[in-house]
Amino acid sequence: MVSKATKGLILMGVSGSGKTTIGKRLAKLLDWEFYDADDFHPVENIQKMASGIPLNDSDRLPWLKNLQNLLSTSIKNGKNPILACSALKNSYRTLLLTGNNGVKTVYLKGSYELILNRMQNRTGHYMKANMLQSQFDLLEEPMDALIVDIEQEPEKILKEIRSIL
Repeated sequence: MVSKATKGLILMGVSGSGKTTIGKRLAKLLDWEFYDADDFHPVENIQKMASGIPLNDSDRLPWLKNLQNLLSTSIKNGKNPILACSALKNSYRTLLLTGNNGVKTVYLKGSYELILNRMQNRTGHYMKANMLQSQFDLLEEPMDALIVDIEQEPEKILKEIRSIL
């Protein structure tokens, strides 16, 4: 049972941590709205990452502001959003949560080796495995998030998130 105080979730973590997989399944279970932050990147950001160039804060700021507004609008429209977003820095999470009371952060945490293996085995994604280290270098692990170990099977991850909420 999800608390009535919880109005939405941000599933955060490095690329390859399972944000989209878990987010889609959780949204279906809870009958909430799912948004993948990757779908909201401007073309320039996608081209940069596809070329193996990590984004900088000025690349990310308009994207993050758009995502913050997406969460806010969704909640104002009576929906419960689940946003799959790397949100690697505390400042990114602070921006996303600004004005979005009731949105909780869930950190999908895993080892570099586990996630690298996953990324090497996936196809069709612009974020390549050789950029994973830059994500871990940027990561500021949250102090105020629900932390879930991603070495578990997706069903156990979903159950853990639901029980925490």
